[in-house]
Amino acid sequence: MNRRFALLALSAFALSATHADAAKPKKPAAKARAAVPAPAPLGDTVRVALVTALGTIELDLDHKHAPITVENFVRYVDAKKFDGMPFYRAMRLNWGTQPNGLIQAGLQAHPLKVFKPIAHEPTSATGILHKAGTISMARYAPGTAMADFSILLSDLPSLDADPKATNPDSQAGFAAFGHVVSGMDVVKKIWDAPLSPTKGDGPLKGQMLEPPVKVLTVRRVAVPGQP
Repeated sequence: MNRRFALLALSAFALSATHADAAKPKKPAAKARAAVPAPAPLGDTVRVALVTALGTIELDLDHKHAPITVENFVRYVDAKKFDGMPFYRAMRLNWGTQPNGLIQAGLQAHPLKVFKPIAHEPTSATGILHKAGTISMARYAPGTAMADFSILLSDLPSLDADPKATNPDSQAGFAAFGHVVSGMDVVKKIWDAPLSPTKGDGPLKGQMLEPPVKVLTVRRVAVPGQP
């Protein structure tokens, strides 16, 4: 079969199919799917509510000063990826004013749930410091943060970027991007929850919650005074 004959045969098949279709009774047209509304644009401040098994924590995320980190976090929120995740860690520091330390939650690099890592936004660029109630991204090396985060119970300036440090990790610090506006009592309850004496590797041993505290839902909520 030469190329021209093949093209003609294809045209004939298409034409015969058209006539055959015309002869058949037409089915009612399927209803058009409703368009999925685009996510609401992000203002300078984005408020989210984490509803946990121990209560609700509300956070204001600083989109103005940490846009990359906040947009990443809200992407998980809008996709409902955080629903059902655990608070799985409570770091309890035995020095300073108590309570001293942090709690940690996230998707723990689950390959079917996480998006790509994001660029690192150091505190030296954002001006958002690691104070009590701050939310900050967990990471390995700078630029590896995905979907795990910590909420601080105390000021931890050692997590801030230190451009004068000789250690590259200390130079970068961690990416803080918002703070708790209500529910610090819930943060404290999670921090006080039972720990496993054996779970966790290396320095994390003895810091893993047993059982973990489940996050039921994470949603955007309105910021008072914003349209």
